[in-house]
This record gives sequence, structure tokens and C-alpha cells, in this order.
Amino acid sequence: MIFMNKLFPRLYKKDIYDIDYRGLYNRGFRAVLFDIDNTLTTHGTRADSSNVAFFKNLRDIGFKTCLISNNKEKRVLPFAKAVNSPYIYKANKPSKRGYIKAMELLEVKDNQTVFIGDQIFTDIWGANSAGVYSILVDPISPKEEIQIVLKRYLERIVLFFYKRALEKGRNND
Repeated sequence: MIFMNKLFPRLYKKDIYDIDYRGLYNRGFRAVLFDIDNTLTTHGTRADSSNVAFFKNLRDIGFKTCLISNNKEKRVLPFAKAVNSPYIYKANKPSKRGYIKAMELLEVKDNQTVFIGDQIFTDIWGANSAGVYSILVDPISPKEEIQIVLKRYLERIVLFFYKRALEKGRNND
């Protein structure tokens, strides 16, 4: 069960808009780290006006932000510029190095940091390993590369046990 806990998000929400950011800020969180593809937008899509407004709103609340992606810089940089956020590319998630680098860049500690992503075996596992508060969101689009589609089947098993643990009151949040 210890391994499963590394895979369990601290919080599970429908999408990025279903999260109470003001509540997180009031709890002492000061930085929000994000995966890009299928968390903030569909794969390969540029940032749109809703993404720009969303990041502005986070900054208005008081949050620092950083994008953490396993993608190449040519994918991450244009999105980061559009939303005015620092970024880490080729992060090698679930390695915790990208998360640690982002926290150093933003000058925050792990207990002040939230990470939001759509994949359990990269995003959530990496965030939990780095000691960061992890939030899983549903993927925006079902159209994904084959290796991700295969991982989604395994994620369903993890989510089954996660939801069962929630029902039994084992989750901290």
C-alpha cells in the first residue's frame, strides 16, 4: 500500500477550474506547478485567452507559477511565454529533479507548493516523491499517444483503489 500512496493524489478534481485556489493560498501554498499537455490544454495546442486569464488570476491571488513538462523546449517555451510563467522542459517526470528545480526557481519550499497534472505515473508520482501537494485532474482530451493510452488502463486501477481509500476515510484531505 505504500507504493500506492506514492501514486495517490492528495486531491482529485475534474479540471483546473474545479480547484479552490484561494483556499489553497489561505492554507499557505504560494506556488502552483503545472503539467501542460492534457492538463492546461490539448496536446500540442498553443495557449489561448482562457489560459492567459487563468494564469493572471493565479498571480492576482498571490501565486507564483511554473510549468513542468517532459516535452521539448520548442513545445513548452511558446506556451510559457503566452501565460507569462517560468518553465522546466525535458523534466523527466516522475523524477523529482524538475519539481525541485522549479521550487528553487520560485524560491518556495515543498510545503508551499502544489502540482497539478493529468497523469498518475508521471505527474502525481513525481510530485509526491518531491514532497509536493499533488492534484490530479481528468485529461482534457481522450486523444493521446499510444503509450499514454496504455498507461491510462493502469491508472484506472490506481484510481479504483484511491476512491476506495477515500470512501474508507484514509485520505488526509
